[in-house]
Amino acid sequence: MTHIEYKYLNRVETPADLRQLTIDELPRYCEELRQYIIEQCAVNPGHLASSLGAVEIAVAVHYVYDTPTDKLIWDVGHQAYAHKIITSRRDAFTTNRKLNGISGFPRMAESEYDAFGAGHASVSISAALGMVKAAQLRGEQFKTIAVIGDGSMTGGLAFEGLNNAGADKNNDLLVILNDNNMAIDHATGALNDYLLRMSTSKSYNRFKQGLWSLFSHIPPLLRLCQKAGNAIKHGLLQNSNLFESFGFRYFGRIDGHDVKQLVRTLTALKDIHSPKLLHVMTTKGHGYQPAEQDLTVWHAPGRFNPDTGERIKSASDKARYQDVFGHTLLQLAEQDSRIVGVTPAMPTGCSLNIMMEKMPERCFDVGIAEAHAVTFSAGLAAAGQVPFCNIYSTFMQRAYDSIIHDVALQRLPVVLCLDRGGIVGEDGATHHGVFDLAYLSCIPNMIVAAPSDELELRNLMYTALKSGSPFAIRYPRGEGRGVEWMNAPFEELPIGKGRQLREGEDVAVLAIGKTCNFALEAAQAAQTEGHSVAVYDLRYAKPLDCEMIKSVGSRFSRIITVEDGVLRGGVGEAITKVLTDAGSRAKITTLGIDDTFIEQGTPAQLYNLCGYDAQGILKVIKS
Repeated sequence: MTHIEYKYLNRVETPADLRQLTIDELPRYCEELRQYIIEQCAVNPGHLASSLGAVEIAVAVHYVYDTPTDKLIWDVGHQAYAHKIITSRRDAFTTNRKLNGISGFPRMAESEYDAFGAGHASVSISAALGMVKAAQLRGEQFKTIAVIGDGSMTGGLAFEGLNNAGADKNNDLLVILNDNNMAIDHATGALNDYLLRMSTSKSYNRFKQGLWSLFSHIPPLLRLCQKAGNAIKHGLLQNSNLFESFGFRYFGRIDGHDVKQLVRTLTALKDIHSPKLLHVMTTKGHGYQPAEQDLTVWHAPGRFNPDTGERIKSASDKARYQDVFGHTLLQLAEQDSRIVGVTPAMPTGCSLNIMMEKMPERCFDVGIAEAHAVTFSAGLAAAGQVPFCNIYSTFMQRAYDSIIHDVALQRLPVVLCLDRGGIVGEDGATHHGVFDLAYLSCIPNMIVAAPSDELELRNLMYTALKSGSPFAIRYPRGEGRGVEWMNAPFEELPIGKGRQLREGEDVAVLAIGKTCNFALEAAQAAQTEGHSVAVYDLRYAKPLDCEMIKSVGSRFSRIITVEDGVLRGGVGEAITKVLTDAGSRAKITTLGIDDTFIEQGTPAQLYNLCGYDAQGILKVIKS
């Protein structure tokens, strides 16, 4: 990376300062912003490539519009780092995604410039329309801009917003489509193909952009050209414009890295009072060659050398849970032709790409569309396949109705694999997968399991295949314990049965998933201080091993439950009910996450903060 001197970066504390620059100074400021983002993300990992691609959009919007009076809503907020730096958080950006630092996503509680939270995809248009209507009802005057990108336009919620917004010609809403042909992996689907066809129609775009530039300062002529534009567009594209069929006036495509052109275009669009969409073409990772060459890796690359692009990798040889899933699924698929893999735009993140490379015809990336992924899987199951539908736990929340009505109610053998279950770390409250054990366990017909190590995940996947029932497996982010799993023979684990991991006499710890390892560590430490602690692995949140739980209740006067999830409606509450109904008089302490949202930090910091790491369990044992 070529380093440049910061000439403007330190002069811009707020958008008001930005507007003091001349338009000719903006390209240099964008270069400095991009360099600053690279330098900071090199030592404090974050979402790099997406934010590099959206630098000019952030600068142009804040330059043209009167933020925070005008409302800027970002979709998939990991593209908003430049926005954060421009809006009074340049120095605080060194704390990005750290404990007690700023969030990696726009967050209303953090800044008046963050008009709406943006951890999940496809929300911006609906939220922006709500703000437009609120302004009309309150008699307020402000502009509303929604920036949607990184594949978010494939989400059903985006289309619901477009459909509603376009029906009212009086709403002054601008949607900026940041079209980089990417989500985390390459974008897929018919809409993506349509955008590519539209954006590569050179004759139409050359002709339209020429007229736009010529008449941008002559509004009457510009409006006349816009009226004629549809006829020209239909002739050259051979079909109608998707966005105009929703009632939006379509403008584009334009170069999203030409900040001067963006400023001129946005300035002209401010005076058009109707729903409008600006199609902006950008490159994910723009301005940093390593990121441009490998977009998926550099979406969130971890620590790296900014000068060479060399990534600083962990020396650990332990397998990640996602890779255990990917390799195990391929092995199972080689044995059973009914198995297919499904993911909503996360094949690399969840390691479905391992099976995709060998069996592409049996793997389906459905785009950022979680509810569709689950119902699509239900359709596959109804027709005789066994789909393994892999969705991050936090995103599975968006498919809840589909789980209930399309899978569980019909008892279809869909295997829901919930990656990133529990605390995930620096992505914070929007991404922690802490609700799944609670929201899945209350659904009839569902089997809900959580492995405590890599081998358990492998065997639970095999068990799910054999079960013929709706089956959810939630497993954590990151590395496992380091147990041998790759070549182990498959073992079917009895459904609804736990196991004892450690003998003890004084206290019993009932844990599930990753917390079993915390419990074992705490029990070992307690032994050195004279406490005899038994540890049990529940394996299943539903059905619970009531026989084992009742046996524990009859033997121990003190019981601790531990889960990497919310306590309200969680496993601890269910165990307490089993013991209470059985007449147990044991003192029960439930450890997990209280009725609150947990912010960002390293997983170790957050486990400790919530009080259910090994140290927290040991404290309760000794109390």
